[in-house]
Amino acid sequence: MLVQVALPVPLYRVFDYSLPADMSTLANDKPACLPPIGSRVEVSFGRQTLIGIVVAHLSEVNSSVPINKLKPINKCLDAKPILDASLLKLAYWLARYYHYPLGDVLAVILPTLVRQGKPLDLLITHWRILPHITDDNFRANAKKQKQQFDMLKLHGTRGASEDVLLLEGMERAFLTTLEDKGLIERYIEPKQAPHPVKLAKMPLNLNNEQQLAVDTIIAAHKSERYTGFLLNGITGSGKTEVYLQAMQAVLEAGKQVLILVPEIGLTPQTRARFASRFAAHIVLLHSGMTNTHRLQGWQDCRTGHAQIIIGTRSTVLYPFADLGLIIVDEAHDSSYKQQDTLRYHAADVALYRGLQANIPVVLGTATPTLEHLKLVHEGKLIECQLLTRPGNARPATMQLIDARLQSTHQQTQDNGARYDTGLTDALIGAIRQTLEAGDQVLIFLNRRGYAPVLLCEACGWQADCPRCDAHLTVHYNSQLQSHSYLKCHHCDWQAYIPKICPDCGSQNLDAKGMGTTRLSENLHAIFSNPQTSKTLYPIIQIDRDTTRRKDSWENIYQRINEGKPAILVGTQMVAKGHHFPNVTLVCLPNADRGFLSADFRSPEHTAQLMIQVAGRAGRGDKAGRVLIQTLQPDNPLLLKLVKDGYLSFAQELLQERKMMGLPPYSYAALIRCEGKTLAATTQALKEAVAHLPNAHNLAILGPIDAPMSKKNSRYHSQLLLLAKDRWQLHRVLNQWWQPVLALPSAKYLKLTLDIDPIGW
Repeated sequence: MLVQVALPVPLYRVFDYSLPADMSTLANDKPACLPPIGSRVEVSFGRQTLIGIVVAHLSEVNSSVPINKLKPINKCLDAKPILDASLLKLAYWLARYYHYPLGDVLAVILPTLVRQGKPLDLLITHWRILPHITDDNFRANAKKQKQQFDMLKLHGTRGASEDVLLLEGMERAFLTTLEDKGLIERYIEPKQAPHPVKLAKMPLNLNNEQQLAVDTIIAAHKSERYTGFLLNGITGSGKTEVYLQAMQAVLEAGKQVLILVPEIGLTPQTRARFASRFAAHIVLLHSGMTNTHRLQGWQDCRTGHAQIIIGTRSTVLYPFADLGLIIVDEAHDSSYKQQDTLRYHAADVALYRGLQANIPVVLGTATPTLEHLKLVHEGKLIECQLLTRPGNARPATMQLIDARLQSTHQQTQDNGARYDTGLTDALIGAIRQTLEAGDQVLIFLNRRGYAPVLLCEACGWQADCPRCDAHLTVHYNSQLQSHSYLKCHHCDWQAYIPKICPDCGSQNLDAKGMGTTRLSENLHAIFSNPQTSKTLYPIIQIDRDTTRRKDSWENIYQRINEGKPAILVGTQMVAKGHHFPNVTLVCLPNADRGFLSADFRSPEHTAQLMIQVAGRAGRGDKAGRVLIQTLQPDNPLLLKLVKDGYLSFAQELLQERKMMGLPPYSYAALIRCEGKTLAATTQALKEAVAHLPNAHNLAILGPIDAPMSKKNSRYHSQLLLLAKDRWQLHRVLNQWWQPVLALPSAKYLKLTLDIDPIGW
C-alpha cells in the first residue's frame, strides 16, 4: 500500500509515498500501521522535510511512479485523523473553485503549530495555592504579590486555569514569582467536557418582524436542512437579539454556533454581549492571538469543547464537532474577502459549509451586497426584513449640506495666520448644539493620518513613496515633533518630514487635504480651547493609529460609554456594529470621494459605509440626525440614497449592472502579474491571452496596468475575464490556468488568480 500526501507547495498535484518497513508488516492482509486519511505525516521532499496531509491510500499498481523511485514517509504524526471527511471535502471544494493547489489550501486551513507538526493535546496549565500557605507568608511591602495571591485564593483549593486568571487581570510574571517562592504550584489536567448551555439572562421581548425571523430560522434548524437567510435589518433594528434567540434553540440541542465578525475590534464586545446571555464556553478566534491560543481554539472547536465560537473570516475554515448554525454579521463587509494566498470569501464559504452540514446560515446586514440581493431574487436566499427599531427608537434623518453655498469655517493660529478647518459653519453649529444638549457627536472621515500629501507651493513637488505609485501620508504631531513623519500606508516606508523642498529649496511646504489627526486638531481648536469655547469637550480619535496598543480600543469604548458629551472622530472602524447610545449626530464632511472613483463597485461600498455610519446615531431613546457635507448635492446616486434609502439605491445599481453585464450578472476572474518591470508583467499576460481556447466566449479586459502599478518596488499588471455564467468561466480556467503558470514568460514572475474579485 502507498499513501498520497498533499504538501504545502505551489504545485497542482499530490505525491505518492511508500511505507517504511515497520509500517509495511502485514497483519491479516493489511498494513499494521497505515497512516489514516486526514492525518499528518513527515516526508522528504527534495532537500526539504515537510509536513503533509494524507488524502488517499492506493495500491502500488495504481501509482504513476515506479515503486523503486518512491520515497518512504519519515513518520506518522497522528494516530487518528485531525481532518475529518467534511473538512477534506471543503478543502477539495476550495481548491477546485478558487483554482488553488490542494496542499496550499490545507496549509491555509491548518493553524501554524499544526502545520509545523506540533503535537495536539487538550492539557492546559492550572495554578493553585499550596495547602500550608497563609497570608503570613507575605512581607508587608509585597503588596502587589499579595494582591495577586488574593485573586488566586478566590478560586479555592483547586485554583483556576491560566487563561482564566490572565483574563481576570493576573500577570504571568507574578505567577512565576509566587511559584519560585514556593507559595503556589502549577499543574496540568485534561479539559473537562463543557456543561450544557444555560440562559444567564432572560431574552428581550421581540417585535413582530423579529419574532418571524427567529421562528423561521429555528424551523430550518429543527428540520435539519440547509437554508440560507438574508437578515436584512436597518441599523439598530435588533439583529443581534434575533441571533441570540435563534441560537438558544441550537445551543439547547447541544450543537455549536459559529458567529463571524468582520474586524478584530468587534470580537471583545460581541463576546461580552453573548456571554451576558448564555452560560457557555465561548471561544474567540482572530489573527491577533498567539499561535498557542489559536491552536487551543482550533482544538476546542474540533472536539466540541467550544459551544459558541466568535471569530474573523479564517474561523469559517475551522473543524467543528457538531455545528448547528452559522451567523455572518455585517455580511456585506469587504473584510470577509481574503486578499492574498487563497482568495476566498468567508460569506460564500459559510454558505457552502451550511450546505455541507445541512444547517441554516444567517447573513445579517443593514446594507446587503448586490450579490446577496440577486440571490434573494433567484430564491437561493430567504430574506427576513427588520424595518423598525425596537421601542421608541427611530432611524436617523439624513440631510445634505451644500458646501458650495456654505463658507467653510476659518480658524486663527497662534501666529495670527488663518486656516481652513474643512467644516462648514452649518456643520459646526449643529455639532455645538448637540454637545450643549449633553449628547455625543460622531464625525466620520475614512482617511487616517494628518494629511494625504505634502506639497511644495513654489514648484509643485509632492512627497511620493519611492517604492509605490502613491503619495506619502503626513503624520504630524504639533506637541511631539519626534512623532511627525511621512509614511506610505501600502509598503510602510517612512521618512522624516523635510524642512525645505528637495527640488527647489523652498520652505513653502504645505500638508494638503485632511486626515483624522488634522480634523481632531481643528475640532480641538474650536471645542476644546478655552479661548473659543465656554465648555471644553473631549475629542476622541478612533483609527488604526490610536488603537494599535493592547486594550486601547477597549479603553476608548469604555470612555465613550461613560455618556459624557464628546466628539468622536473615526475611520471605518467606527462604522461596524458598534453601539454608541449617546451619539445623536453623525457628520460626514467628505461624502463625494466614493461616488467619483473609477472602481465600478465604489458607489455600492460608499453607500454601505455611509448607511452603516449613519446607523450609529439615535440608537438610544433620542432621535438621531445625519449631516452630509457635499460639493455635489445634485449627484443622482447620492440623492437616491438620502431620499429613498439603501434598498432603492441598491435596486437601481442592480439595473445598471444588468445593462452593463457586470457582476453579479456576470462572473469574473482577475489575473494579476507581479514582477521587476512593467514590460515583463504585461508581456506575460499577453501570452496568457494568446493561450486562451479559441471558443472561450469570454469578455477580456487587458492586459492593463493595475490601479497601483508599482507597489513595494514591484510592478503589477492585470487581466480581467468575464463570463455570462459561472460554469463557463471555470471550464475555461480548468484547461487554461495551469498551462499559463508553466509559460516561459511567467518564469520569475508571480501570477495569481482571484475568483469573484471585489474590485479591479
